[in-house]
Formats: sequence, C-alpha cells, structure tokens
Amino acid sequence: MLQVLYIFIPMLAAIFVPFIYKSIKNIHTGWFVLAVPATLAVIYATYIARVAQGEVFYDGIPWIPSLDISVVSYLDGLSLLFSLLITGIGSLVVLYSIFYLDKHKEKLHNFYVYLLLFMSAMLGVVQSDHLITLYFFWELTSISSFLLIGYWYTRDASRFGALKSMMITVFGGLMMLGGFILLYLMGGTYSIRELIAMAPNLVQHPLFIWALILLLLGAFTKSAQFPFYIWLPDAMEAPTPVSAYLHSATMVKAGIYLVARFTPIFAASELWIWLVTGVGLLTLFWGSFFAVKQTDLKGILAFSTVSQLGLIMSLLGAGAVAFHVNGAADSVFKYAAFAAIFHLINHATFKGSLFMIAGIIDHETGTRDIRRLGGLMSIMPLSFTVAAIGSFSMAGLPPFNGFLSKEMFLTAMLSLQNFEFFGFDTWGVLFPIVAWIASIFTFIYSFYFVCRTFTGKYKPELYAHKPHEAPIGMLISPMILASLVVIIFFIPNLIGDTFVKPAVQAIQPFLYNAPEDINIHVSAWHGEITPELVMTVGIVIIGVLLFVALPKWKGIYNLFPRALTFNNAYDKMMLALDVGLNRVSRLYMTGSMRHYLLYMFSGITAISIGTLFVKDAFSLSFEGAAPIRSYELILIVVLMIGTAITIFAKSRLTAIIGLGSVGYTVALFFVIFNAPDLALTQLVIETISVALFLLAFYHLPKLGKREERMRFQLNRAIISIAVGVMVTLIALSAHSQKLVPTISKYYEETVYSKAGGGNIVNVILVDYRGFDTLFEITVLGIAGMAILAMIKLRMNRKEKPHENK
Repeated sequence: MLQVLYIFIPMLAAIFVPFIYKSIKNIHTGWFVLAVPATLAVIYATYIARVAQGEVFYDGIPWIPSLDISVVSYLDGLSLLFSLLITGIGSLVVLYSIFYLDKHKEKLHNFYVYLLLFMSAMLGVVQSDHLITLYFFWELTSISSFLLIGYWYTRDASRFGALKSMMITVFGGLMMLGGFILLYLMGGTYSIRELIAMAPNLVQHPLFIWALILLLLGAFTKSAQFPFYIWLPDAMEAPTPVSAYLHSATMVKAGIYLVARFTPIFAASELWIWLVTGVGLLTLFWGSFFAVKQTDLKGILAFSTVSQLGLIMSLLGAGAVAFHVNGAADSVFKYAAFAAIFHLINHATFKGSLFMIAGIIDHETGTRDIRRLGGLMSIMPLSFTVAAIGSFSMAGLPPFNGFLSKEMFLTAMLSLQNFEFFGFDTWGVLFPIVAWIASIFTFIYSFYFVCRTFTGKYKPELYAHKPHEAPIGMLISPMILASLVVIIFFIPNLIGDTFVKPAVQAIQPFLYNAPEDINIHVSAWHGEITPELVMTVGIVIIGVLLFVALPKWKGIYNLFPRALTFNNAYDKMMLALDVGLNRVSRLYMTGSMRHYLLYMFSGITAISIGTLFVKDAFSLSFEGAAPIRSYELILIVVLMIGTAITIFAKSRLTAIIGLGSVGYTVALFFVIFNAPDLALTQLVIETISVALFLLAFYHLPKLGKREERMRFQLNRAIISIAVGVMVTLIALSAHSQKLVPTISKYYEETVYSKAGGGNIVNVILVDYRGFDTLFEITVLGIAGMAILAMIKLRMNRKEKPHENK
C-alpha cells in the first residue's frame, strides 16, 4: 500500500505549502519543499539493489471498481530509473530555485504547489500499470506544466508559451487515449503488463496499426518530436528551474518513457521501427541544425533538447530491430536500447547543469542574449567550468559521459544499414549519414553556447548590472550534475549494471530473462580504430572548421523565412480557428432565450427519436390498456381547443382564459382516473395561477402596442410538435416494454402494512418520498423568502423618496 502512496506524497505536501508560505516569512519556502523530493529519492534508492537483480514491485488500490480502474504502482528497472530522475533531479532543482527565486518578490507558494503537483503527475506516469490512470497522470503533467510555464503570467510570452504547450500536448494526450482504448478492445485488459504478455497475439489485430499511430502521436507531442517540437522553445519563458526540471529531465522524457514501455507490444511492426527511428533522426537533425541559429541561451538549449530527444527516440526505434534478428541477445542491436537509456541518464545530467548555468548568467548579467555576452570566463570561473563540462559532454567529447553514449549511438546507426528486412538494406545507409551530419551540428551548438558566452570580448556596457560569480548556493546543483558527467565516464559499467540493464530488460522482456543476461561492457577505447571513432574524429574536425567559419555561413538561415516555419503555421491555424469559431458562435449566440430553447429541443428530439428507431427500441403495445370512453374524447378535444386559444389569442385576457381551461380539464382527467388528491391539487394550483395572471393583467402591455405580438413561425411549430411526438413515443415505448415489475405494485402491497396509511398518494409523498418532498418544501420556502425580500426592497425604494420630501 505504501508504494502506491509514494506517488501522492508531493501532491499532499502541496496542500500545506500555502500555509507555510503565509505563516513563515523569514525562511524561503523551498527549504521545506526540498524535504519532499529528497525523502522520496532516498526511499526509491532502497529499491535499487533488488531491482538490479531483476525483482519487480507491484502495488495498487482500487479507484473506480465498477469500471475496473485502479491506481497501480509498478516498479521495475524502467520505472524506477525514471522515478529516481524525477525525485533526484527534482531535489537539485528545488535547491537551485531557493537561491534563484527571490522570496520577497516571487509568489513562491504558487511555484512550489505547481512543482509538487507536476512531480506527483510524473511519478504517476512512469509507475502506472493501468492505461486509464496513466492517461490521467499524463494529462495532469500537461496541466501542471501549463501552470509552471505560465508562472510569470503577467508576461504575454509566458501565457502564450504555456497555452501553446498545453494545446499541443493535450492534443497528443487525447490521441494517446484513443490508442489506449483500442489496446483495451484488442486485449480486454487495462494492464500494461498483461498487454505485453499477449503482445504476439495483438500484432494481427485489425486495430493494431491504429493503436500504434495514436500512441506515437501522444509520445511525439510530449517529447517534442518533429513537427510537434514548436512548443518547447516557447516554453523557455518559464523560470529557469522549471526549464531545468521539465524540459531536460522529466516532462519531455515522458514520451520517451511511453515508447520504451510499449516497445514490447509494437516492436513487431515494421511501421513502429520506421516511425520511431525515422522521426527521431529527423528531429535530431532538425533540432541540431536550428540550434545554431538561436541567440537566446535558453533557446539554444531548447533546440538542443529537441535534438537530444530525437537521438534517444531513434535509439529506441533501432533497439526494436533486435526483436527481428536471430540471436538478438548477441547482436549489435542490443546496444541501441542500452544506449538510449544510458544517454537518457547522461542527457539529464549535462542538460540540467546547462539550463542552470543559463539561469545563472541571466541572473547575474541581466541578459540571455548571446550577442551581448562574452568574456565572462575570468569573472565567473566556476560557472564557466560547469558550462564547459556540460557542453563538451553534449558535443560527445571525452572524458565526459556524453562521449560514451554518442559512440554507442553511432554503432546502432551503422548497424541499421546491415539489417536486411523492411527495406533497411536499401535505405538504411541514410541513417548513419543523417546521424553523422546532425552530430556535427551538435558539436557546433555546444561550442557556440560555451565559447560565445565565456570567451571573446567582455562587454560590460551591454549588461543590466555588473556581472559576478553566482552565490555558492546557486552553484551547488549544477556542480553536482557536472560532477556526475565526469564520474559516469569513469564508472560507466557500474551505472550500466545498476540502472541501465534493469531498464533495458524491462524494454526487451522477450530477449532477456534478467538484467545479468545483458552482456554489454561499456568502454571509451575498444583496443582498435572503429568506424565510430573515425566518425567522431570527422565530427570534431569538421565541427571546429564550421564553428570558426560560423559568421561566413550562418546567413544560410535567412533562406528559411518565418512564413514557412511550423511556428507560423501554428499561429495562422490558431488565428483562423479563433476567427472562424467566433463567426460560428455569433450565428447561434444571439442572446435570445427562444433561440437557445430551439437549439436544445431540436437536439434532444433528434437524438431521442433517432435513438429509438436506429436502435429499434420503439415498441407499441396496447395490451392491458383500458378502452377510451366518449367523454374522454370530449375532454381531449377541449384540451386541444384550449391550447390553440392560448397560442393564437389576440388578447391577453383570452389567452389567460384558454390556459385556465387547459388546467381545469386536466383536473377533470384526474377525477376520472380516481386521483382526487391530484385533482384537488391541480384545481387549487390552476385557480391560483389564473388569479395571479388576472392580478398582473393590468400591468402587462397590450399585444401589438408596446410589445410586438409573436408571429407564427413554421420552424417553431415543427420543433414543438416534434417535442410532443418525442415525449409521446417515449411514454408509449416505456409502457410497452416493461422489463421489470413496476414499483406501483410494491406501493399497493405495502402502503397499509408497512406505512400504515390508506391514501397511497399521501403515503408516497410523506413516507416513500419523504426527503424528496422535504427538499421540495425547502426550495419553495427559499423561493418564497426571496420573493418577500424583493417585495420589501421594492416597497422601501418607493417609501424613501417620499420620506425625503
């Protein structure tokens, strides 16, 4: 039970944050919040040893049992790794935010509530074994990230970025939900583990491809894959701690997690391999190419994040090839899934530190514009060191962890051209070429980030205030992450055995029975000159040349006008939707209650009558019905005449008389059907209603004078008749299809023996429906008091002018 409750600890802690913020003014609220992710990180760390041995932990509580929906926590190698990233880096981000956000100027209670809500949502995503609860937490990440990105809501750019991210990710989430529903229809279960177990039987299902496409739409939108990446650069308007957390280590990795988790189900499909690998490589190239164009530090990191996410995604696609190779456990494709998880860890370390350094530079200089920066190396040496370590790791240079996973990435891409199925033997040569070119641009933007910021000419006149090294509290978190970048390079196999192999075994359960079955040894030097090493040397040489000559060829970006960008397409689409939907809404939002009633009654009748006949639910049977007597026909004719008089009367007095005749005729029906109580009630109500109408008659305007008389309209007549037909058909159908005995029999049998009454109507109202009647009386009493108050208010207003005189 405790395991599943760990997910909700940050959410529960968020409840107390506003009270702490309000009551404790002298201490930064972040110090109290820090205890939440730090404690969870320690708790999840206790699972590491057993999960590394292949154990899994399962716990759940029912949520909506009638719909078979439960909150289930499933900790295996993959979900535990993500949980540690969420809580571990979350702790460093909170520590960083304590020194980054001013406790006197910022609304810290809002920030930490949103952050904790997001943390719970992410833990729910990566641990859920139930499709519906996974979707619930998935959308909760979109909502909480919307709040975090729009934290500075007074800025137009923040609101725009928040809305853009939510629009795109929520769209993907809805598509993913459709895929989940199809998976349920295919497998008959919401459990991801059970669906994975029956994966071989799902491949041939006609809904398989549709489920695959819908699920990938959810993954691609959340992980900023091409062409859905456009929300991520705009999300950089969020505070830097948010960028370091959401957009380097957690939220954008949710799509990566989704693809990794569902790979055992969809890896058998050729389409899955091509889409995941192809879109990932295209995103890698696109993000790396356009990162060089950016002038904002966080903009560079945003596009670099897009690029790195594409790299990880392409590795997961390449790893799926292992399901189609004989002796997959010994094939080169085993490196792909391993490299994907390994680089996911590496990316979280170096990118998290770089985002924090970008925030430090902005905090200490007042600008993130790289054109205004330069010469900060001697002024901010610690920040420069951290930035250099992170950038060189991102560029894929030794002795940093990014070099190791980048080499494995190149190995996987080279291997794809030798795969003889699905057309890879023909088109597979493109994969290492695109990967190599993208890696060159990765090298360029990595050096562009660090060199243009810390080297070159010092420009103090362009800064908002005199720069200086950041306080040590703000440097602790990025320094820890930068230290991990170097440490992982020297102990990659410890990280691999402890974290990576259990995660890979969860991704490829059909290939490995336990993590120790994965025979992969990571090393910086393989004892020989490999093609990957040659490619790396080429990347460095060409990357250096292009970086030095950057001013000469950077003009190539001017060939891409904004009018042809995806951002512009999104803006145009949203503007067109806004204008178009406004025009549509103005067509029916007329402000007239009559029109709204027409719309509602039209929809109700169309749906109800259509359902009756489409579902063959209408039935007509007069068996057991009493005969219609002649005087009943006369009363029916009187009813119809009274109704017509009320509608077509040319004076209000005539209309009131016609309406009264309808009510009194209904009372006569109650008398005929032996319901004297109802008849008496109807007579009293009708008498009061007619009397009230007559009393108000003097104050009503004459028809055709002060108020235009309502004219006959055919459409209203048709809808009115349709409503009457609908009610009649439903009543007749319900009377003709009595699937269970009516409750009236129970009343007849028990009204005297159990309720002790002789009048069935009175007993139903007072005993069987006692609470209902009590509430009705209460409502009438409240309405009566409101009317009395309005009358007294009106009388007081009339008396006051007289008193003043």
